[in-house]
Amino acid sequence: MRIGISGWTYAPWRGVFYPTGLRQADELRYAAERMSSIEINGSFYSLQKPASWTKWRDETPDDFVFSVKAPRFITHIKKLDDVAVPIANFLASGLLALGPKLGPILWQLPPSLHADVGLLESFLALLPRSTAAALEAARGHDARVEGRSVLEIDADRPLHHVVEPRSASFDQDHVRALFARAHVAVVLGDSAGRWPVLDWPTGPIAYARLHGDEVLYESGYDDAALDRWAGWVRGQLAAGRDTYVYFDNDTKVRAPVDAMALRQRLDS
Repeated sequence: MRIGISGWTYAPWRGVFYPTGLRQADELRYAAERMSSIEINGSFYSLQKPASWTKWRDETPDDFVFSVKAPRFITHIKKLDDVAVPIANFLASGLLALGPKLGPILWQLPPSLHADVGLLESFLALLPRSTAAALEAARGHDARVEGRSVLEIDADRPLHHVVEPRSASFDQDHVRALFARAHVAVVLGDSAGRWPVLDWPTGPIAYARLHGDEVLYESGYDDAALDRWAGWVRGQLAAGRDTYVYFDNDTKVRAPVDAMALRQRLDS
């Protein structure tokens, strides 16, 4: 069970979640002491440098885990089409340096990307299911990451992928079956009604992103809502699925507060 936040560098959190005077350089360490996982979302906007991955690994506790948001270049610009080399560049960019702290890779799809079975099957077939397979795929990178890559692993471990669709066209039985055959988890996204809610046990793990209970990216989760989510987590755990929950309602500084409150319910 991993309960955490999506990202950690937010100016409005300073003086509220982060103590006044805390150096920005110490914010990851502070957040990681209070939750068990964080989604790295800077990787969505651009390929990160190997030194950044190493720094994040070294600044967090031994039992900490990151999930990693895959690049929007693959999901939003290329829209999953002809992406073997971009995936290789992403895998080579440094995330393998996280070692045992590398958790699931999140592929957030844009609302404009509708369900296309052929496209999805081709994309899912490209996703490596172990760190050894990821290393092999990473060797197919191009000049974009030449000289700034990490092409080694400390051990071969399972590697999980999760997909967050945002088009209602995905809400079909044959699409659900496609993900189940691929053993890839579909994100349960709570978006105040903005995007489809797909509570599908299609993979070996369960993954939820909580973007806001009533107002997207803003509203927090009251006691009743947190109790419901605690019940959902317990249900996933009882079914034998490792479970990841990330709060993304950061605009009103609710994400870390809600994450800690949910974890407290589940730890008690």
